Amino acid sequence: MAQIFRANVGIVLVRNDNHVLMFERQDVPGAWQFPQGGIDEGEEPISAAYRELEEETGLIKNNVMLIGEYPEWLIYELPESLRHKKPNMRGQAQRWFVFDLQGNENLINLSVNDYPEFSAYKWVKLSLIENIAVSFRKPIYRALARFIAHL
Repeated sequence: MAQIFRANVGIVLVRNDNHVLMFERQDVPGAWQFPQGGIDEGEEPISAAYRELEEETGLIKNNVMLIGEYPEWLIYELPESLRHKKPNMRGQAQRWFVFDLQGNENLINLSVNDYPEFSAYKWVKLSLIENIAVSFRKPIYRALARFIAHL
């Protein structure tokens, strides 16, 4: 069976004190990540980022300001232990967007849909995101931390 890399977007919310907002997965307590999700057919990556942001955090376009887009696609492979859930998917190719949260985190609503992806969120020092990420995402988070540090 052919395996593919799914086109995906990732979203990082930052604030001016070098912290980023990370979210704890509802289905895997203790697993922290940035919001991300698939790009629909015919959808532009930036449009997918705004849609995923709203679907996963309740934040809308007016709640954030785009401050950067990672200049290339970042790719990760799913570990074998997770491939059984999506046997035709080898991993994800992602476009990453960095947003400044306009206002405070009280705007976040993790229960915006019937199947929330996240159960909690917290501000994390940029230099620590790689330590918090699951192993297969560490290289991407390392690249993002370097990119965000230079914005």
